[in-house]
Amino acid sequence: MTTLKKAFKSSVGKKIKMALTGLFLVSFLIVHASVNALVFYNDHGKTFTIGAHFMATNPIIRTLEIVLIIGFILHIVQGLRLWRENRKARSIAYVYKKNNTPDVKWYSKSMTLFGTLILLFLVIHTQNFWIPNRIHQFQTGEELDLYAMMLEKFQNPIEVVIYILGCTSLSWHLLHGFKSAFQSLGLNHRKYNPLILKTSYAFAIVLPLTLAMMPVSFYFGWLK
Repeated sequence: MTTLKKAFKSSVGKKIKMALTGLFLVSFLIVHASVNALVFYNDHGKTFTIGAHFMATNPIIRTLEIVLIIGFILHIVQGLRLWRENRKARSIAYVYKKNNTPDVKWYSKSMTLFGTLILLFLVIHTQNFWIPNRIHQFQTGEELDLYAMMLEKFQNPIEVVIYILGCTSLSWHLLHGFKSAFQSLGLNHRKYNPLILKTSYAFAIVLPLTLAMMPVSFYFGWLK
């Protein structure tokens, strides 16, 4: 047990924890984006409301919400720890030399920045929808009309811009983070790396675009 604990506290172990929590959060994003995409049925929110009701009342989903919150916290804390340790481990000269090599993508050097922007976006998002709905559900046993809330909220151009910026940050974060997670887990093989890279591009485009199109569609009246 002590050996396992030491392994997870090592540099490699921390990267593995970062990878596992990151992949878990990607699985949540797939589900979240899929449910949100139900608004594009454009049936005045009927199909979306069915999906949202299932997510809000299913006991398994409600339990996983707690796991999800823990996963977010672990991912953020581990990311900040790795960022701090990397800064301590590198001299100023080494950083400038390493960061200016053509092999290092600019977005891979900005993972902490994008992660921070995503965290700020999540705070706004939960305050807009998740927290009010859960409080109302706890007090009355009923859910809020989330579709009507989105119709109202996304008439504000500032809110729409915030969501676009949040989804853009998520896109860049996924572009580097997804493939890096597989490398941290030791799944790095020249035969499968092209597939992993293509999958990371797919996730980095499809998931954030799906989420971003929702406020844009409400704002321009494509969804009613």
